[in-house]
Amino acid sequence: MPYFAVIRDRGAAWDWSRPMRRQEAWQAHARFMDELAEAGFILAGGPLGGEDDAPRVLHVISASDRAAVEAKLDQDPWTAMGLLQTASIEPWTVLLGELRRPP
Repeated sequence: MPYFAVIRDRGAAWDWSRPMRRQEAWQAHARFMDELAEAGFILAGGPLGGEDDAPRVLHVISASDRAAVEAKLDQDPWTAMGLLQTASIEPWTVLLGELRRPP
């Protein structure tokens, strides 16, 4: 399966006065993301910068195509709530190192 580099921005509903793990519906979002990682959909991910002050998040995703990435991320509770929005989905060709999918 192809790889994608996905950038997500913290949306208008993000409460910058609260840490990431104290945002509304954190538990539901974290559970959803953990499931994607366990399934091998998200291979790596996290804020680009500090956990609580970074405005963007990077995910390395393994999926059949861009539409599959969009459809899956649309199911994230934080997407519907306006806490995260997808800024870009770029196909990624890995030339150095290697990525490991879960067994």
